[in-house]
Amino acid sequence: MNNFLNKMERKFGKYAVPHLTMIMIACYVIGYVLQMINPNAADYMMLEPAYILKGQVWRIITWIIIPPNSMSTDLLGGFFTIVMLFFYLSIGNSLEKAWGDFRYNVYIFGGMLITLIAAFICYFVFSAILGGPVSIGYAFSTYYITTSIFLAFAATFPDARVMLYFVIPIKVKWLGIVYAAFIVYDMTQYIRLIAGGQVIYWVMIIAMIASLLNFVIFFLSTRSFHRFSPQEQKRRREFRQAMEKAQRSTASGEGSSGHVVRGPAPRHRCEICGRTDISNPELEFRYCSKCSGNHEYCMDHLYTHTHIK
Repeated sequence: MNNFLNKMERKFGKYAVPHLTMIMIACYVIGYVLQMINPNAADYMMLEPAYILKGQVWRIITWIIIPPNSMSTDLLGGFFTIVMLFFYLSIGNSLEKAWGDFRYNVYIFGGMLITLIAAFICYFVFSAILGGPVSIGYAFSTYYITTSIFLAFAATFPDARVMLYFVIPIKVKWLGIVYAAFIVYDMTQYIRLIAGGQVIYWVMIIAMIASLLNFVIFFLSTRSFHRFSPQEQKRRREFRQAMEKAQRSTASGEGSSGHVVRGPAPRHRCEICGRTDISNPELEFRYCSKCSGNHEYCMDHLYTHTHIK
């Protein structure tokens, strides 16, 4: 998948939309303004296949404008809405800088496309099951799209800290786990309703899975989990032990004979894990264009490291 994305980026990277997070937040602001002007505005913008097939094709785009959460009219609610928008702007910009515009575009637009396809599939399937057109637009929204952004940030920068309730410092990875737990809990509640005979709630589960499927696909296909396997952990321990033994032997040999016999120097070395093209010839190494100076990383850490400025 990494090789495929690299090839696609070389061909189509120039067409990537820069500052995509800022554009998304601007769309949400427009959505809030429209809802303030007309509380029923979302009814004319939501992703409803039944109306799209009747000619309301603008809904294919306008559902993206509907904010993930309703804006409260009171002062406190408005304040937290603004904080939420700035928070998503911050983490989205961080992902754009870490991944590059093209990969971030693929992640966001991929999630939206999967959601759009899932909505039409649900419409046709459940219309056939229930014997008539069904309304499913309520289930497909930008809520889980923004959730996928947060999960991507938590997976990319697990040790980054945020101030929970502006007071409690907490690592993002723990918040990501809490988010995932809430998603699983919501799914179990819908499964209970389905078990009670209300099959229409499958739409909610499918909508959740579709909106988050880009996160699963992107991270399982572009991140190598081989390094976490017991065999890899054992190999790395043995390699460190061998290197330490070689260094001790080199030090003693230099003291007795006055010269050191060294092996070939590695051409590539990852600045995060220290692996080289000699210790791991199967790895690919790349220089990071976002870091100041020449800093090289393996493909496991190229898109997950903190940039050096």
